Amino acid sequence: MADVGIVMGSDSDMPVMAKAAELLEELGVSYEMRIISAHREPDVFFDYAKSAEERGLKVIIAGAGKAAHLPGMCAALFPLPVIGIPMKTSDLGGVDSLYSIVQMPSGIPVATVAINGGANAAILAAKILAVSDEALRERVKAYGARLKEQVVEKDETLRDKGYRAFLPKQ
Repeated sequence: MADVGIVMGSDSDMPVMAKAAELLEELGVSYEMRIISAHREPDVFFDYAKSAEERGLKVIIAGAGKAAHLPGMCAALFPLPVIGIPMKTSDLGGVDSLYSIVQMPSGIPVATVAINGGANAAILAAKILAVSDEALRERVKAYGARLKEQVVEKDETLRDKGYRAFLPKQ
């Protein structure tokens, strides 16, 4: 049984949504992934969102572009957290998607990450789950430590190449 549902309206969203799936795998979080259009197959969508809690999902990550109704409709039907990923669009660069997802009516919140923010959606989902899962919390902390190590290594590479660096007083 999956803890996180990843849903998108089109396969064109797959590169961004795959980042979410890959990071959830890295963190050891189970997920399911579907392509379902709220507009083109509303009956399938309603069944998916209404049965998500019963199927054991604890968080839904929903990616959508343009009118971007998928995350909001998930939030209207699913009683647990929904994280929206606005997709970059050719028309308005994803700002249309961002506004659509973030401007939900009172009582139907959707946590919203950056345009094409698949990785951050996965991290947020993992942090939500980590509230009640100490082992996952430790994996999330370790992931954050790895990010810090990467930055330190890149900074040291600059000095190795002869670039000047500001070093704080000890």
